[in-house]
Amino acid sequence: MSLATIGAFMAAMGLFLSAIVTATDDYGIFISLSSFVMVCGGTLAAAFISYEPRYVILSFKVMIKIFGSPGMGRGVLKNEVGRIIKWAYALQKNGIPALEEEAKKSVKGDKFLSFGVDMVISGYDGNEVREIMNNTIETSFGRNTVLVDIIKKMGAAAPAFGMIGTLVGLIIMLGSMGGDPSTLGAGLAVALCTTLYGVIFSQIIFLPSATKIMQREQIIRFRNYLVAEGLVLLADKKSPRFIQDKMNSFLDPAIHFDIDKMKK
Repeated sequence: MSLATIGAFMAAMGLFLSAIVTATDDYGIFISLSSFVMVCGGTLAAAFISYEPRYVILSFKVMIKIFGSPGMGRGVLKNEVGRIIKWAYALQKNGIPALEEEAKKSVKGDKFLSFGVDMVISGYDGNEVREIMNNTIETSFGRNTVLVDIIKKMGAAAPAFGMIGTLVGLIIMLGSMGGDPSTLGAGLAVALCTTLYGVIFSQIIFLPSATKIMQREQIIRFRNYLVAEGLVLLADKKSPRFIQDKMNSFLDPAIHFDIDKMKK
């Protein structure tokens, strides 16, 4: 669970609600079912028109996942270096069969790493491994970030439909100006609720979600490039120390792996 994400979301909503509570006693004026339907319905309609339904549904599932803890931290990157170096020692001492045995213990559930190790075991050289792995990384990143584009689209559409709802409300209000003037203020308040809802959905839900999803995908892509480089060096049968130095060059110096502290 990502406590920072949950805490920030609750704080944003809390600030909004506290501003209402301290400014007025008439909380009901901020509640409008028609405004909510206009913003949510319009945003969903625009998303389903623009993209295939399967991807729109997936985008909502991914948005929920931002409240979960990220699967890729700084410590994980350092551990990846250690894992590749361990494999390099096994390959150096006992050849491909040893690498195959070591890899079986740690690649379960990681299709990317399993795919790369299989190429090294199959005898691909470093350039071949790099070309195939880089292509895998970029195509995977492209597929996964399609959902980010959908969420950004909804983030842009929500305020637009909020404005549309406001215009509809203003037209209705102006059409009834021949009646009781005291009702105009309440009508205008309801009309403006749609703009408020659109901005809230955009700036607190859709756009921040898209940014966090993109950041996590970029971290995964970085990790995959790091692992791919290690596999290239394994394919080229480089020494464990060379592999350490090359892979450490990708990382923050604070998390560099130290081969001399490694338990063999």
